[in-house]
Amino acid sequence: MTDRKHELAGNLAKVEERIVAACAAAGRKREEVTLIVVTKTYPASDVRILSELGVRHVAENRDQDAAPKAAECADLPLTWHFVGQLQTNKVRSVLGYADVVQSVDRARLVGALSKEAVRRERELGCLIQVALDADEGGRGQRGGVGPDGIEELGDIVSRSEGLRLDGLMTVAPLTGPYAGREQAAFERLMDLSTALRRSHPAANMVSAGMSADLDEAVAAGATHVRVGTAVLGVRAGLG
Repeated sequence: MTDRKHELAGNLAKVEERIVAACAAAGRKREEVTLIVVTKTYPASDVRILSELGVRHVAENRDQDAAPKAAECADLPLTWHFVGQLQTNKVRSVLGYADVVQSVDRARLVGALSKEAVRRERELGCLIQVALDADEGGRGQRGGVGPDGIEELGDIVSRSEGLRLDGLMTVAPLTGPYAGREQAAFERLMDLSTALRRSHPAANMVSAGMSADLDEAVAAGATHVRVGTAVLGVRAGLG
């Protein structure tokens, strides 16, 4: 086993222990939570190692980095998630590799995704990104639609050819009433998920929690956690 593979295996084991403990504390089954490893800024060689170690879901947030990496790893049994803010001019490239786009936050983007999915004769999973720091009718600092816009946008996604409404995603906000209150933020997202599922029962995916707050996300009921640093290490330039 190479040094890097040994390092990643150890980090994955620690993250797994956290997820198991959080599930046990919340009275949940471990299989209710899917780990997505955020591989942004890390090379395709790391993605290959992760696959060898059993990881099946990876995420990227910048198309210019993700597209060549995904192409290099096209032979691996991976589900690729796009989690960054997505401009419509990048949609064609992103649909070349992404199985799920977790950052759907406006009707114009939905239209572009649908058009490209139809062109490629494929189905794309979509999560509505929820901004818990958004003013009514507005968008959040990190993208996302405010809670009041979820139902309308969900209806648009569900009516759009080539798209599948999978659920909701959020990032714990840095400002607003939920700043520094990660558990409360994730519990709010779960309430919004419950409301969405009244009209879209299959939209049961809830993506929340990262390296620092995955435990709170699992406690709140998240079905997917997005973990980067805790698995791959601190990224260069981030301290």
